[in-house]
Amino acid sequence: MTLFEAPAYDPARARRKRLQIVAIICAVLVIVLLLWVFRFWPEEHVVNQFFDALQQQNYEKAYGVWMHDPDWKQHPDRYARYRYDDFIKDWGPGGEWGIIKSHHVDGAAIPTGYNGAPYIRGSSGVVVVVTVNDRVGSKAHVWVEKDDKTLGFSPY
Repeated sequence: MTLFEAPAYDPARARRKRLQIVAIICAVLVIVLLLWVFRFWPEEHVVNQFFDALQQQNYEKAYGVWMHDPDWKQHPDRYARYRYDDFIKDWGPGGEWGIIKSHHVDGAAIPTGYNGAPYIRGSSGVVVVVTVNDRVGSKAHVWVEKDDKTLGFSPY
């Protein structure tokens, strides 16, 4: 077959090929959009587990989520920096939030500076914002380390 013996133009085949290309482009765009929207889902999920445990007043489980160690009782000496007693003072019934009856994870973000650049290039964590007990004026800001999912108080 030579260039002058090309097959006849088939409009149906050309239309199918064009639709396949458009469908692939749309699928890639949807996947990219979903990845962007849910990029902080693991961190938000951990914070939701933490507040679920607090809401159930299961402070030992909440401390385990905070430290990302469900067996923290086996080796409490590892957590001398933030002991369970201090945790209860902060998150227990006498803490800033009182008894937690409801919560809603509002979202998460990497902290940025005034010009939109990250405070720390390649930031190690994410700030998750939570509405606690339907308080309108103040929200809880929890820091989540990306690599090990330990929680902490947000420096921002």
